[in-house]
Amino acid sequence: MKKSVKFLMLMLTAVFVFSISSCREKTTGEKIEDGVEEVGEDVEDAVDDAGDEIEDAVDDN
Repeated sequence: MKKSVKFLMLMLTAVFVFSISSCREKTTGEKIEDGVEEVGEDVEDAVDDAGDEIEDAVDDN
């Protein structure tokens, strides 16, 4: 019984520690990097959409 209680306490402590460490704030560098990645993805999406529109316009003629 004591071993199972110790094991349960160890597991609860581990879960608590991991949950606290995963909720840390992002640094300024990480925020900038995320913003740049988002802008890059948006540009790629816009280029793909424009290419699709051009292909559709050419196919219609």
